[in-house]
Amino acid sequence: MVVGAGLPHLPSVLSASKSYSERLFRYARIDRLDRAAADLALQVPAKDEDAAWTEEALAAMYEATAGYPYFVQAYGKVAWDVAPTSPVTADDVRVAAPEADRELAVGFFGSRYERATPGEREYLRAMADVEEPATDADPVPSVPTSAVAQHLGRKPQSLSPARDALLKKGLVFSAERGRIAFTVPHFGRYLRGQA
Repeated sequence: MVVGAGLPHLPSVLSASKSYSERLFRYARIDRLDRAAADLALQVPAKDEDAAWTEEALAAMYEATAGYPYFVQAYGKVAWDVAPTSPVTADDVRVAAPEADRELAVGFFGSRYERATPGEREYLRAMADVEEPATDADPVPSVPTSAVAQHLGRKPQSLSPARDALLKKGLVFSAERGRIAFTVPHFGRYLRGQA
């Protein structure tokens, strides 16, 4: 048995590389946690420590993390650390959010951004500039590649090498032709916050 993981476009990449690859593998999509699963990820460890989270705190956590598992851990750790008593409240989450954002900016977003070349960074920033605000239904919205090109004042074909390199580095993915999205939520927000 072989178990592997990849970005949402993995089935199409495998199909392009080997005929009948869909017969060789079984795909299971693992995505962001829904609200109930994100709540459990916080409540179960807290219960083990005879602690709890208020309903408002859980709602604030889900809004901050978009259900992305690593973000649930990162924000949850900081909120847990800053909470003076149990239960953890929405105020504790609000106090913790800037520190969690700073930690993610350095260790999570920053390390991804540093892997990109100057041309790829230009593409990422343009994506962030044209990205629509995230919604509950679309926490990581995709953008048209033509909008990225228009924003940069370039022809879409001239940006193909940067886009392809970002795809290979796992910083972006293309779920459908002509559209591109960041692989993690809030990456666009992080880029818009950089000088």
